Amino acid sequence: MKLVSWNVNGLRACVKKGFLDYFNDINADIFCVQETKLQEGQISLELEGYHQYWNYAKKKGYSGTAVFTKSKPLSVSYGVGEDNGEDEGRILTLEFDDFFLVNVYTPNSQRDLARIGYRLEWEDRILQHLKELDKKKPVIFCGDLNVAHHEIDLRNPKSNIGNSGFTGEERGKMTTLLGSGFIDSFRHFYPQQEGAYTWWSYMNKVRERNIGWRIDYFIVSEALKDRLKNAEIHCDIMGSDHCPVTLELI
Repeated sequence: MKLVSWNVNGLRACVKKGFLDYFNDINADIFCVQETKLQEGQISLELEGYHQYWNYAKKKGYSGTAVFTKSKPLSVSYGVGEDNGEDEGRILTLEFDDFFLVNVYTPNSQRDLARIGYRLEWEDRILQHLKELDKKKPVIFCGDLNVAHHEIDLRNPKSNIGNSGFTGEERGKMTTLLGSGFIDSFRHFYPQQEGAYTWWSYMNKVRERNIGWRIDYFIVSEALKDRLKNAEIHCDIMGSDHCPVTLELI
């Protein structure tokens, strides 16, 4: 089984930059996207053989998630509890026969950390959601999680300490998540690999120089450890300021 996660930073724009070429070439069983930035009816994707599930933000041109899957899920839910991302279209949970898939676009704490309180509350609710699901069957948790966990996960850690996405609080929430029975699939296979990033600023030549952050993840329940085959970062794929990440299971 092959899964893909990609923050497309505007799906309509990404489609014009080759999204469908990559989508067709990768031939994933499940393809998750974040930051679709559109409303219902603003795009029509002909994805033969795939069921489509969308969570739109109420605010136009903002946030949003979607999942395209070859296998029809047993159930689909949007958001978690009350006032936890539904208005911003940030959470999709799909139940399959032997696992839950949770696709998210985690809120950014913002440059001045104006939203860090909301962000930390979000982290607590998502963790509770994942733990409740994990009691029933294993979980695959993916998306743009807007945090570089360790110094190895970004090019310039020293100058970014305390900045959005690299605060002690945000990193601590990731540590807590991984200590609750979950695995960072990329680091499972490549624990010491440096220069492995999934997001780059649009500033001049930043991506060319690989000055990036690893903030897009596939995180899985410990129960799936023996099924892990590989996890990759497709940094050569353009079309967004993020690149796709993939997970393969046996």
